[in-house]
Amino acid sequence: MAGLIQRTARAIDDMWQSIWHESSRAEKIVIAIILLVTGLAIPVIPIVWIARIIAN
Repeated sequence: MAGLIQRTARAIDDMWQSIWHESSRAEKIVIAIILLVTGLAIPVIPIVWIARIIAN
């Protein structure tokens, strides 16, 4: 079970890295606005932080 959680966390972290760190500033602003408008920033950001902690 712990392996599954760690693999899932690593996958979330990899996805976040590919979306966020390879984006231009304009793309980051658009992503942030979409997350805020749709209300996804509230659950997404803590999930990503927790996933990064578990993955590392």
